[in-house]
Amino acid sequence: MKVFEIFKVKESPVLLEVLIADAEVNVEGLELVPEKTEDASTEKHVPYVEEKEDGYLVKVGKEVAHPMTDAHYIQIIEICVDDFLYRKYLKPGEAPEAYFKVPKGTSVCAREYCNIHGLWHN
Repeated sequence: MKVFEIFKVKESPVLLEVLIADAEVNVEGLELVPEKTEDASTEKHVPYVEEKEDGYLVKVGKEVAHPMTDAHYIQIIEICVDDFLYRKYLKPGEAPEAYFKVPKGTSVCAREYCNIHGLWHN
């Protein structure tokens, strides 16, 4: 088990994130949510990070935005800048993007969670 890994409660939409991983834990009833990094279909899921003057814009779908319907949408967008993690929760109907007005860093990565297709990392 590693810090920031996400587990899904089996047969439930509930997600759990590891914040501290100092000991072994029984994960019976949980499924590790793998981080996907390559799109294999026409829908785009890998988050795209644009550096802005005073922060970062993370989009899901570089040329075509990811759907944001009641049945299929991006629930969470995260950006990790150096040792800091920032998160935005989204709802159906909103744009599949998040602007983070944060200090610039040397190490920047993003993740997003699609309610149908799971966790994606750039």
